[in-house]
Amino acid sequence: MSAVLLSVHVLAAIVFIGPVTVATSMFPRAARAARAGEGSRSVVAVLHRISRVYAVLGIAVPVFGLATGAAMGVLGDAWLLVSIALTLLAALLLGLDVLPGQAAVLTALQGEPTPDGTRVARRLSMTSGVFALLWAVVVVLMIVRPGSSTGV
Repeated sequence: MSAVLLSVHVLAAIVFIGPVTVATSMFPRAARAARAGEGSRSVVAVLHRISRVYAVLGIAVPVFGLATGAAMGVLGDAWLLVSIALTLLAALLLGLDVLPGQAAVLTALQGEPTPDGTRVARRLSMTSGVFALLWAVVVVLMIVRPGSSTGV
């Protein structure tokens, strides 16, 4: 059973977290291009939609991850606890900063004045990069599993 759970967990990470990470990383550049008249606002809107939809679908990753950890009996291992904390941090960053920031930039691009649109646009590159970095660290922890009996 743990093999099935692990397979679903890994597939969900690839199919759901991968696209949201790529879309959030592409958004700042597309928004800058659209603001400069060199890009399309519709591209920016699609990237925001991908970010939102795949963020919701990405909830499957920690759900199946916890189920896998429980089935394997490793819920108390340090590598998994750190991964859970980093996943929570990434989710909070996405939900509380990146997605609202994208929405503010998109609103500003549509001509509606927003008080913090320019500031948010500059910060999105950094927060999107931190979001991607958090996921990269989680992936490394999932593969190496330091301190586990099966770790490298």
